[in-house]
Amino acid sequence: MKVLVLNSGSSSQKSCLYELAGALPEHPPEPPWQGTIEWAPLGQLANLDVKHAGSRVIHEERAIRSRQEAIEHLLHTLWEGKARVISGPEEINVVGHRVVHGGQEYTQPTVITPQVIAALSRLAVFAPLHNRAEVEGIETVERVVGPVPQVAVFDTAFHSQLPLPAAAYPGPFEWLEQGIRRYGFHGINHQYCAERAAQLLAKDLDSLRLVTCHLGNGCSLAAVRNGRSIDTTMGFTPLDGLMMGSRSGSIDPGILTYLMRQSQMTGEEMDDLLNKKSGLLGISGVSSDMREVLTAMASGNPRAKLAFEMFVHQLRSYIGAMIGVLEGIDVLVFTAGIGENSPEVRATACGGFGFLGLKLDLEKNARPQADQDIATPDSAVRVLVIRAQEDWAIARECWRLARDAASVDLRLRAQDETATAKASQFQKLKETERP
Repeated sequence: MKVLVLNSGSSSQKSCLYELAGALPEHPPEPPWQGTIEWAPLGQLANLDVKHAGSRVIHEERAIRSRQEAIEHLLHTLWEGKARVISGPEEINVVGHRVVHGGQEYTQPTVITPQVIAALSRLAVFAPLHNRAEVEGIETVERVVGPVPQVAVFDTAFHSQLPLPAAAYPGPFEWLEQGIRRYGFHGINHQYCAERAAQLLAKDLDSLRLVTCHLGNGCSLAAVRNGRSIDTTMGFTPLDGLMMGSRSGSIDPGILTYLMRQSQMTGEEMDDLLNKKSGLLGISGVSSDMREVLTAMASGNPRAKLAFEMFVHQLRSYIGAMIGVLEGIDVLVFTAGIGENSPEVRATACGGFGFLGLKLDLEKNARPQADQDIATPDSAVRVLVIRAQEDWAIARECWRLARDAASVDLRLRAQDETATAKASQFQKLKETERP
């Protein structure tokens, strides 16, 4: 089975192809094809990278006029030119999409139908930069690849069973009825990391209390008990919680009303300020990239030093909050760009929890291998660095849906000819996978 995964961002498109046969492998495989295209404002140059099993085969710049054009070009490298790995789009059996916001409607991986696309467009009001991009990706696949089954896997789904005291905001009760609640994000990776941690430690996931730290340009923590997310730092939008690359994270809401009164800021200006001009970038004045902030700090830049110290202060504070919700901790996980690649952040964050018996192996922390325990043998808390594998997690869900055609029929509830056709495609796909 060939599973194509699309991960759409506001200024990038990532994609990879997995080839699966028989049972799922125990460890995440290296995809035979990976493609990424990143762009500045549309109409300017975009950077295209394509890799085969981790080795780059294409690196080029090209002008693009639209997101659809960028995605189309990326997909065509699958079966055209020197990056070709399949003979044509007909070889693709199923396509999986990371969808940032599923609202309260979508709490499981879902086969995409016209009704689902309409719902995702409606939910774009909660995550306009992401859901609209993801819908465009779905529509581009329909146009370029053809009538292949497509599956939406939701970043909010893992947090959909948050206890109500964690999910509700302390505003008017009517907010809940309007859908204003904590949704949480990065759920695909939080769930994957929790499952992977249990696998690496040879433990039953239900027996572990985990705090998973997804630290990248966007940052969030999750408290996981009995395999479920019971609290998380992102909320109604991905702006809540930790200080991030260019996002403010949680701030006193009175600041916003003050700025509205004193500076006459519009909603759009406020949104731009909080999402694009705050966080590490806003404080350091250097960059939203932690690596560049650390370099500036080493050169004596006081604002960069402040940005780093604020980041790890908040990280410690939120880890402590998650431990309180869990009533203890067995495993602390670091993942994503900063979590995987910044020993300074990990060491400083963990340094605040020596009183819990957490002991970091400084040598392992300095140069961790992928998916490694970097705590000392006598540490009371295991500390793991786990590579983010959202694409693989999405591919697994597609494989599971394709394997279980009855489940697909149940989710589709074939209400129109398109849905029925897709159910039939999955049934045929299941039959081709039988040994």
